[in-house]
Amino acid sequence: MRKKSLIWLLVLVVGCFMLLAGCGSDDKDAGDIKAGFICLHDENSTYDLNFINGAKEACENLGVDYEIKTNIPEGQECYDAAAELVDAGCGIIFADSFGHEDYMIQAAKDFPDVQFCHSTGTKAHTEGVENYHNAFASIYQGRYLAGVAAGMKLNEMIENGDIKADEAKIGYVGAFTYAEVKSGYTSFFLGARSECKTATMEVTFTGSWYDETAEKEAANKLMDRDCVLISQHADSMGAPTACEKRGVPDVSYNGSTEESCPNTFIISSRIDWAPYYEYAITAAGNGEAIDTDWTGTLETGSVQITDLGGKAPAEGTADRLKEVEEALKSGDTQVFDTSSFTVKGKELDSYKADVDTDPKYKPDTEVIKDGYFHESEYRSAPYFDLDIDGIKLLDTAF
Repeated sequence: MRKKSLIWLLVLVVGCFMLLAGCGSDDKDAGDIKAGFICLHDENSTYDLNFINGAKEACENLGVDYEIKTNIPEGQECYDAAAELVDAGCGIIFADSFGHEDYMIQAAKDFPDVQFCHSTGTKAHTEGVENYHNAFASIYQGRYLAGVAAGMKLNEMIENGDIKADEAKIGYVGAFTYAEVKSGYTSFFLGARSECKTATMEVTFTGSWYDETAEKEAANKLMDRDCVLISQHADSMGAPTACEKRGVPDVSYNGSTEESCPNTFIISSRIDWAPYYEYAITAAGNGEAIDTDWTGTLETGSVQITDLGGKAPAEGTADRLKEVEEALKSGDTQVFDTSSFTVKGKELDSYKADVDTDPKYKPDTEVIKDGYFHESEYRSAPYFDLDIDGIKLLDTAF
């Protein structure tokens, strides 16, 4: 009897010790928080589908509840959706489109106990709202890699006699003339030019992130202008399907299009949002600070390229991409190396970019040093807005 009493006493002492230890800790499990997501479009948009997949993966990995709102315009509807997610018990809320930013900032001010995270935005580092955060990734590295694959395809076409060296013209379907789009198509072009020295590029804009008809028409316009390879920064299957119909090689964005375009798909780059979502949700669940301005990289797994297509890529592309990716990770290759491009015939050694966004978009930060343009280092969202030689803009209405 005495032995049993000692055992129960020991259990009681250990239990009290564990209880006291717990009282001194504020740690929470990530599962204690619910996450909310606001998307500009739905799964039919390759852009939004990429975010939705990342959200589901992160929340399932962490074992947290989540709610996703789709087809939320870049207006008051975003604020209303955020408020509804707060009412639904979400302790952290993410939005995925540039135009959502002002409404997310207002929501952060009105609901200070909830964390608000916005992808592609520019204002968190200057706004000074503790529970508002921006995030992006160095996707220019992924686009550069995709450009390398495109340049190798151009070389193959030249070697096969399909085109002449001076006919290596790329067409690019862009949404808007924003820095994000310029950074993307410029890094893609520099990747292509690193392999095919005679490559040039023409860019046309649709004025919409997601318009399948306009994107298909834009791709056809570029092919009619003798562009022999097409890429895009737009969110539908319009351009890839136009390429498949006409047998023109294509580099897509935000995911593989091989299933629908097996004969023309080369490769795609994308941002994997799951690493950021897991990081931010875990921090919020534990009551820890979230970075004001977070940039994902190749090293964090945030910058991804898909598997190569089965038919369209040039021989040796996979091995070459591995080499270039390692050079990017080590810093031996810089995407925006100023020796690799000129602006109006001149190499740049100085440039001020609009990093601390103001209503007049006034340039404020020197971004060239050590021989390259330091993209996404002074804030996460891209600010490369130069028009370099070799790229022709067919219109700039957007």
